[in-house]
Parts: sequence; structure tokens; C-alpha cells
Amino acid sequence: MQRTTLTLPDKLLIALKREARRRDTSVSEIAREALIQHFGLDATGPRKLPFVGIGRSGYRDTSERIDEILDDAWGRARDR
Repeated sequence: MQRTTLTLPDKLLIALKREARRRDTSVSEIAREALIQHFGLDATGPRKLPFVGIGRSGYRDTSERIDEILDDAWGRARDR
């Protein structure tokens, strides 16, 4: 684990300290938890990739047909 310094607005620092007191833990622990949640990191498993499936085509054999697909797409682009 590494140490870093953050510059926070007064209201945010007050809220952070208040939450740490409420939970009877450190300000660092509250900040770590908030950052882990914000970035979608899970200490127990691999990070979820938000872009997976973004270009979903509905076909299951895309990786096997990639040359054919690209030839077709680039061929149409040349014809324009």
C-alpha cells in the first residue's frame, strides 16, 4: 500500500472525518472504501471492465470470421 496526500474542500474533509468517527475507523479507511466503490474495484476479485460487450454484434463466430468480416466492410468502404 502506498501513501498519498489529497487536498480536499473543507466541507468534504468535515464529512469524511464525521463518517470516520461514526464508524469508529480511520479517515484513510473511509477514503479507500469510497474510491474502491467509485472506481468499481473489488478487493476479492478481478476488476469489472465496463466496456465489455459494448460492440456486441449478436454473432458467436466473429473471431473466427474476422478476415471475412473486415474484407466485406473495407470492400464496401472502397466502393463509396
